[in-house]
Amino acid sequence: MLQGRWLDSVQKINPAVWNQLALPLATPFLEWEWLANLESSGCAVPKEGWLPNHLVIYDRGREVAIAPLYIKGHSYGEFVFDHQWANLAFRLGIDYYPKMVGMTPFTPASGYRFLIDPNYPDQELLVDIILQEIDRFCVTNSISSCHFLFVDPDWKHNLENRGYSQWIHHSYIWTNQNYQTFQDYLQTFNANQRRNIKRERKAVETAGVQMRVYTGADIPHYFYGYMYELYSDHCNKFWGGSKYLNRKFFEKLAHNYRDRLVFVAGEMEGDPRPVGMAFCIRKHDRLYGRYWGCVMEIDCLHFSACYYTPIEWAIQENIQLFDPGAGGEHKKRRGFPATPNYSLHRFYVDRLRQILCPYLQEINGYELAQINAINNELPMKNIPELDWQNLS
Repeated sequence: MLQGRWLDSVQKINPAVWNQLALPLATPFLEWEWLANLESSGCAVPKEGWLPNHLVIYDRGREVAIAPLYIKGHSYGEFVFDHQWANLAFRLGIDYYPKMVGMTPFTPASGYRFLIDPNYPDQELLVDIILQEIDRFCVTNSISSCHFLFVDPDWKHNLENRGYSQWIHHSYIWTNQNYQTFQDYLQTFNANQRRNIKRERKAVETAGVQMRVYTGADIPHYFYGYMYELYSDHCNKFWGGSKYLNRKFFEKLAHNYRDRLVFVAGEMEGDPRPVGMAFCIRKHDRLYGRYWGCVMEIDCLHFSACYYTPIEWAIQENIQLFDPGAGGEHKKRRGFPATPNYSLHRFYVDRLRQILCPYLQEINGYELAQINAINNELPMKNIPELDWQNLS
């Protein structure tokens, strides 16, 4: 009685039906509103190299599983960098693109998995049906490979056991070690770094900037468009103009996603708008940093807006995990140990599979060693221990 259907837009599914499967997950980035805003704003659309191709499994006409998927003609906006694979395929005379990708576009935050009805009696069967249909679709349409990026760590073994190859990467993640105050967090550092953090926060205060957190209904309406301006300017300055989101996307969030949003604003007396602002997403006890920008360079404002103020707020709100976003040079010295994240890959071209699968097994060992080396050099008294047995 199970049937699969491919849909070219999340908007072709009732939001309540989609969210019945997505809301139980830890990640906020697979919820209907976030994905629909990416599509309807023109960000994750075929013109930009993202062809929505979501697979829905029905049982007697009822949606029981969904795999959010995209057909890609490039690798931009993924934050898992397989450009060398594409170059290898080109040298071998193989078309690497199009490829299939399962992820939330432009979002390097762990949590991707299939959306499965938790009450369905045979959930493993649904996973098998989804993967079989993906295999059929990719082979029929000459798609070279399927990639699931930033997958939920608790879910990755599910696909490894079904023949997908794992690639280990790392993010920088803050976890709440039962902190009651910001001072408790400071005490995890050695004396030199404690002084440094205090100095950096003091520098922002001395510059006349006050930090304030806005959530939900308290968020001023103009923040959405203003955040786009800051984000756009920051991308133009530091990322060569490479920005994936537009003003329409930010403004849509005010109407259907406001309750998930956290803005961290740096404000100066007499200035009607924040001089700098960070944009975060909250779901239950998790916080995700996404974008940042400023209108003037103020010493250490970035650290306060993107790390210290969110951490202080997270402690007050009993947040247990804070993923501040991509990158790491600044994060790793401010209480964000290197933490593995995972992508999973299947190649439908024999030559690519023969070369890349053994390569991944080798490179994963180097990645785990790098994570260990980074964490051994952090200016912290005790690094939260990782379960290395279960990482690979």
